[in-house]
Amino acid sequence: MDYLVCKERELGERSGKLMQAGDVQVGVFRVKGKLVAYANRCVHQGGPVCQGEILGKVEEVLDSDKTLIGERFSEDEIHLACPWHGWEYNLETGECAADRRLRLRSYPVMLRGDDVYVTV
Repeated sequence: MDYLVCKERELGERSGKLMQAGDVQVGVFRVKGKLVAYANRCVHQGGPVCQGEILGKVEEVLDSDKTLIGERFSEDEIHLACPWHGWEYNLETGECAADRRLRLRSYPVMLRGDDVYVTV
């Protein structure tokens, strides 16, 4: 079944909207111009992952001799961090950053005119 989420203009880059779609809470996000939707349930312990922080992947910064000089947030891979225990997921793919075999349950997102719909 298709559920109206919002107007497309309401979803800015790296932002999301949480909604009820039948029996499922779904988070719909825009990342790198693409719309994605995931069940609001972390694979770790069922936390409300779609209510977490959106941030760049943490990367180590190494000196020329390979010693650690700091860390930075990458803009190449954007993560969604579960607010319960900090499990991170690639926002584009839903893959768990710590174990790529695990992933969030995804749902199809479509545009009809300027309306965003999710299919559950």
